[in-house]
Amino acid sequence: MKNDLYQEFKNIYKKEAEHAYFCPGRVNLIGEHIDYNGGLVMPCAITFGTWLLVSPNSEGVFRFQSLNFDEKLEIPLQDAYTKNGEGWFNYPLGVIDYFLKDGHPLQGLDMLFYGDIPIGSGLSSSASIEVVTAFALNDLMNSGYSRLDLVKLSKLVENNFIGVNSGIMDQFAVTFGEKHKALMLNCDTLDYKAVDSNLGEYILAIINTNKPRKLAESKYNERVKECGAALAALQQQLDINNLCDINTDTFNRYQYLIDDEVLCKRARHVIEENDRVKLAADALAGNNLTEFGSLMFASHSSLRNLYEVSGKELDAIVEYCKTDANVAGARMTGAGFGGCAIALVKESAFNSFSQKVIDYYTNIIGYAPSVYSSLIGDGVGRLKDERPTPEASE
Repeated sequence: MKNDLYQEFKNIYKKEAEHAYFCPGRVNLIGEHIDYNGGLVMPCAITFGTWLLVSPNSEGVFRFQSLNFDEKLEIPLQDAYTKNGEGWFNYPLGVIDYFLKDGHPLQGLDMLFYGDIPIGSGLSSSASIEVVTAFALNDLMNSGYSRLDLVKLSKLVENNFIGVNSGIMDQFAVTFGEKHKALMLNCDTLDYKAVDSNLGEYILAIINTNKPRKLAESKYNERVKECGAALAALQQQLDINNLCDINTDTFNRYQYLIDDEVLCKRARHVIEENDRVKLAADALAGNNLTEFGSLMFASHSSLRNLYEVSGKELDAIVEYCKTDANVAGARMTGAGFGGCAIALVKESAFNSFSQKVIDYYTNIIGYAPSVYSSLIGDGVGRLKDERPTPEASE
């Protein structure tokens, strides 16, 4: 794969790629719609992701091409940029804009992107593109950013340049991910703990509904506003900065402050889900995958009934999983409204599970989902030179 990318780069730009980088996507094991409410989430990096090949140019231009999209962009180096239509290249362009705003000198670059994350699946393809670009620029230009700086910068790109009110979890997970570990991240303080994730006889199945949802066009921003309104109501008597500053018992005592039933449901999901993450970390650390799976099912039920971000496609997958003895737990992951579900499936039964869930889903929805298995992988990094030797390419 990587050697093919080097050849593609040479075909497009008529020169060798000098540098290569990779940034994974992510799944969130539990703790959904918590990252913008100051609570705990538990994402992990996956083995799907985005490759970026780069070479400097002397023309003072940025050239963006992708093997996944037809759209490409060539734009001269200037002091600042604004969003250019709806093309994928706005993600790296936004990163460049923030580097320039921070006073970091840049030079012209020829860039080739390739990703194997299903687009619109909720596996953070956008954060993967942002972070791999930021990491590469920081490395090439010796800009001096820490990994946490890159996380924060990439989030600003998502919020202000792209226009999506996302939290910080996606960028954090793809930057700080560790092989065979989940990250229990406090989205308010950005403190985190790497939790050993020994899945034993299970593997992580990712089931893509193949119902694309564009985050910026979904009801994601609406949920952010609803949580803000619920928080404001609770702040009439509680000295809190985020919904996740209280636990379920406290919420039960003060929920009367929220006079809107919908807002009350939104807040209950957030606060109960935050408590579930703590229980899930204990279950994983104790290798209690049965308990962890039960928490996954409970999370999905809350996302469906209280937060209302699921849908018939995601629900069909989880309903099937409840009937399969080889599945410990399952839930939607990501923002919802389509995208992916995840399941803990016995590795020995994965092929059988895949076919059964495809048949079940297709019968109800009318078209097939895609089913993948993934390991828990490392975060963003520079790739070693893996170009073929001249002998190998002859």
